[in-house]
Amino acid sequence: MSEEQRVKIILKTLNKIYPKTPIPLKHRNIFTLLISVLLSAQCTDVNVNNVTKNIYPKYNKPEHFVKLGKKKIEKLIKRIGIFRIKAKSVYNLSRTLVEKYNGKVPKTFEQLEELPGVGHKTASVVMSQGFGYPAFPVDTHIHRLAQRWGLTNGKNVVQTEEDLKRLFPKKYWNKLHLQIIYYGREYCKARKCYGLSCKICTTCYPARKKPLITKKA
Repeated sequence: MSEEQRVKIILKTLNKIYPKTPIPLKHRNIFTLLISVLLSAQCTDVNVNNVTKNIYPKYNKPEHFVKLGKKKIEKLIKRIGIFRIKAKSVYNLSRTLVEKYNGKVPKTFEQLEELPGVGHKTASVVMSQGFGYPAFPVDTHIHRLAQRWGLTNGKNVVQTEEDLKRLFPKKYWNKLHLQIIYYGREYCKARKCYGLSCKICTTCYPARKKPLITKKA
């Protein structure tokens, strides 16, 4: 089966299962989306949502977090992994937004990636889900599935992002990255499918017999 055929099967399957793709991280505005994405590193979206549901009704602007200070932010997010490091990033990020951007989240990759604690993946999520700009955020889950589906050689997330952008039309990127995340959580799980049992894996690779060992991001 050709790469082009696999791409068509993947799009058709994902569109059928996930015609709508709500943003999994709960937020009130683009700033709180940015904070939630930052907090979600090495942590589940469910855990982040459980913590932020008690924060965002009261604190939802950069000015609020600057006023809180690092120690109080730590207390608010202590149920999230590596909370001290994240609290420092949230505080420094908020201060930068207040001092440099008048409390607004900038709208370019370059400016976002210069913010404390914000890497390319976080910036891509904000550009895609916050501003609607075509982007293809690649996390460890998308990196793993792209290998299982024969869309990348799995060298690293940078290569995977480039490969996915090359294979799929730009108009699908924003919806597709969420569809792949949802599908991976439900059907092509890290410790369950191994490239052998979900519909996409079995359709694209019907002759595959051995578990596929994917390269970590």
